[in-house]
Amino acid sequence: MIWLHLVSYFFGGAFAANAIPHFVAGVMGRSFQSPFAQPPGEGLSSATVNVVWGLSNAVAGYMLVAHVGVFDPRAATHVLAFGLGVLVISIFSARHFGRFHGGNAPSRP
Repeated sequence: MIWLHLVSYFFGGAFAANAIPHFVAGVMGRSFQSPFAQPPGEGLSSATVNVVWGLSNAVAGYMLVAHVGVFDPRAATHVLAFGLGVLVISIFSARHFGRFHGGNAPSRP
């Protein structure tokens, strides 16, 4: 196993997970943060921009997983690398976007 394949699967998972909120927000007709907004990652982009950005992320994730090496869903290292990519970008997104949507509010005792 070439370690670069695992790196590719990690980033494939990150792109795949990042596709979900952008695509869903766009399909729902809602504005959402994107790299194309002002300021980038904080301002809101249109629903159309988010659909295109979400689909672009899904394609990038697919290309990194399906066209680099031979991804085996039964190989623990492959699935772990992909899942770790999903987990890392998901936690980052939850913390970053939680500032704008109330997801990082401190809990009350």
